[in-house]
Amino acid sequence: MRRRTLVAGALLGGLLLLLGGIVGGRLTSPAGAAPSTTSAEAGFARDMQTHHQQAVRMSMTIYATTSDPALRTLSYDIATSQGQQAGQMYAWLTTWGLPQAAPEPSMTWMSRPALDGAGHDHGGGMTHEPGERMPGLATEAQLAELESATGADADRLFLELMIAHHRGGVEMAEAVLDRSDEPVVRSLATGVVTAQEGEITYMEQLLADLG
Repeated sequence: MRRRTLVAGALLGGLLLLLGGIVGGRLTSPAGAAPSTTSAEAGFARDMQTHHQQAVRMSMTIYATTSDPALRTLSYDIATSQGQQAGQMYAWLTTWGLPQAAPEPSMTWMSRPALDGAGHDHGGGMTHEPGERMPGLATEAQLAELESATGADADRLFLELMIAHHRGGVEMAEAVLDRSDEPVVRSLATGVVTAQEGEITYMEQLLADLG
């Protein structure tokens, strides 16, 4: 019961971070011609919200249960940054007058050509068909396993899942950078690439330390 209370409290904290990001996103979204509902910008905003929200869920789960100070700090940082960014992307869609629900299958935007007309591939040869699972997204079974794990097993599983999750997030951010010249989108996506690549390196070291 105590574990469930901690996890529920952590998830509530993640929701508050999301709401804070929504307010910030509305304040920083520029005025001007809005992207269309089938644009790369809108598709990225919708899909990356889903991707980030799962990262918040995993991070707050391990934050509430781990005894490792380094992992508590890291998971809090991930939840804070990605919760706020998810809120910003929600606010973009609102500002652009676009629905939060996609009019087409997820990942459709990644199947479209880059701005320079080239079909850039950041996935090591992988392709993404519309409607397929987003890069790095954990399954419900993996999330359930994380939420029931304890001790070093939970720490290890979190790091394994989050490293894969971050790699997928970087791939999505690089994809929208190939497809968008919208300043606010490029700024956030560039920040995602920089932050998550650094966190991947750090998490790989933490995982190696666990043995």
